[in-house]
Amino acid sequence: MGVRLSILDQTPVPAGTSPQDAIANSIDLAKQAESFGYERYWVAEHHNKTGYAGAAPEILIGAIAAATTTIRVGSGGVMLSHYSPLKVAEVFHMLSALYPGRIDLGIGRAPGGDAEAAAALARGGSSFTNDHYETLVDELQSFLDGPVGAVHASPLNTTKPPVWLLASGLGSATLAGQLGLPLAWAHFISGVDGPTAVDAYRRAFTPSAQLDQPQVTIAVSALAAENDAEANLLATSIQQFKRNGFKGPVPTIDDALKQGALVDGPHEPRAGVAPALVGSAETVVSELDALAAKYDTNDITIVGICHDHEARVHSHRLIAETLT
Repeated sequence: MGVRLSILDQTPVPAGTSPQDAIANSIDLAKQAESFGYERYWVAEHHNKTGYAGAAPEILIGAIAAATTTIRVGSGGVMLSHYSPLKVAEVFHMLSALYPGRIDLGIGRAPGGDAEAAAALARGGSSFTNDHYETLVDELQSFLDGPVGAVHASPLNTTKPPVWLLASGLGSATLAGQLGLPLAWAHFISGVDGPTAVDAYRRAFTPSAQLDQPQVTIAVSALAAENDAEANLLATSIQQFKRNGFKGPVPTIDDALKQGALVDGPHEPRAGVAPALVGSAETVVSELDALAAKYDTNDITIVGICHDHEARVHSHRLIAETLT
């Protein structure tokens, strides 16, 4: 099966660097990913996280699209429950007007941060809720399609960006199917059985104006190097970053080992969550092929984090070259 590759970038901040450096790293990785043949480059939304610099994907999308020419650029995703659907539609209409045919709008229902950040984002400091998420998705799609009553999302007459639903649980996966939208399944963070949820998506799928048959990408944590030993060493940084609850910057290998990271893993310290795929390019690609078959998809999105930016770029290059 020929696998289509994309990247989900959380804009990690390596220890010893600044958030501005992390943003520059994201733009650089996107430019290189385009040359490696990656299909999409999505950026995430996180709030009140010192280990991540990506709080505003809609702005970073514009900077990345301006620095590239062919790769699709999008959100993975906009946490819709924080925002007005009209405003989100206007932002992505503007991006689509600037970069026609290259923008993706991935949306999710999670808060993307802690309770304090969610309350600060909410009007009046109220507590976060996604009880009305399905209604927000409907409103967003309506504004993307055209005027709703006397109100339209400016600018008009732009290329409508495809809407993807992000999911790490059965509810969002099923909703994506019911709405006839493509599904981005978060294999790298989900604690539920992914193939079962993706199967539920396919069974619930109802064709829509956007999509006539199910479309699935699975987001997988993966890190490749020249050999298994080198990759395992690189992975100690993200292993310890997870153990630290994603607080603070991504530690160096030396600091990760001093804090108790193990060279041979486990590469996923959170119970019930699928471990990262770590090893030589051949090792990682073999496991990616197996996952693609398990999920019955030819579309995989890589989440790759380590401390060293050049090693991160090299990992994505090795995976792309070995898969092709």
